[in-house]
Amino acid sequence: MLKSFQEVDIRILNFIDSYFRFPLLDKIMTIITLLGNCGIAWIFLSIYLICNNNYRMEGYMVIVSMILTAIVGEGVIKHITRRSRPVIKINQGTLLITKPITYSFPSGHAASSFSVAGVFIMQNSNISIYITILASLIAFSRLYLNVHYPSDVLTGVILGLLCSIIVCDVINNIFVVY
Repeated sequence: MLKSFQEVDIRILNFIDSYFRFPLLDKIMTIITLLGNCGIAWIFLSIYLICNNNYRMEGYMVIVSMILTAIVGEGVIKHITRRSRPVIKINQGTLLITKPITYSFPSGHAASSFSVAGVFIMQNSNISIYITILASLIAFSRLYLNVHYPSDVLTGVILGLLCSIIVCDVINNIFVVY
């Protein structure tokens, strides 16, 4: 069963390589994935929100959601599953970015990005669609760059959304806003 999932993962990556890869997109995806490195874009966004009195609570939710997501995904799940990256399984040539040193499952970029998107969705923010588009691009960049399997990214998306739901529910119940 796991072997068939891995075969589907590899077929999807091969499809992306065959039909989406071209030099301009190589550059764009490299830049997009950098935005997700260590959650840097999201950290800057949360700092901006925290410094703005009208959006301070959302900024705290973003930070807490990212921390919870990192603890569960990077700290627990990756070390239990210990899944190697597709770079090891698929000989696609030269990587466009430095090979990540952590395990593959789940995608930390997808998880952190969707933990942020989930906060904006849960808070009914006017910019949630833009945040979700950026989160989706960051998640897709991990597939495009062959550093994650599709199941890694999908699991990261689910993990990030679940963590954001938990954080928003807890914070909204503790700090009831009238």
